[in-house]
Amino acid sequence: MGNLDEFRSTKAMREWPIVLLRVYTGIFFLSHGWSKITRDDFGVAGFLGSVSENTFGFYRPFVEAVVLPNQGLFAFLVAYGELALGIALILGLATRYAAFTGAFLLANFWFAKGQGILAGQNHDIIWMVILIVLGGLHAGRTLSLDQKLVSRFKFLA
Repeated sequence: MGNLDEFRSTKAMREWPIVLLRVYTGIFFLSHGWSKITRDDFGVAGFLGSVSENTFGFYRPFVEAVVLPNQGLFAFLVAYGELALGIALILGLATRYAAFTGAFLLANFWFAKGQGILAGQNHDIIWMVILIVLGGLHAGRTLSLDQKLVSRFKFLA
């Protein structure tokens, strides 16, 4: 039994940077989602209105035909999506699904802003890559609810 405890301890020590990145990323998105929810003037029209001339051409029709006419719904989805992403990452609950869904959310931000992939101000691509890495590394396998629930819910593996 000592070998199993030693293995688990070694695994946790080896994976602490991933846990740290997962929790920090969760705190980042939790705080951004919460600030949007508690702000009175949050809306996507202001955000998209300022970047629409730079929006990638393939994405502009979606923004103009779907997002802007339904800006209240999209503002709600963005704010609560960021909040849910943050909570899921902090707790390590459905981590892979949360990470890949968050990467999809950030890809949409990137398309709307239309910034180059290496543009210095393009933080969306950086966070998107971090989320893809967290999802790909199974960041919920250590110090998380996924670790506790995986025997009951196989889809969390």
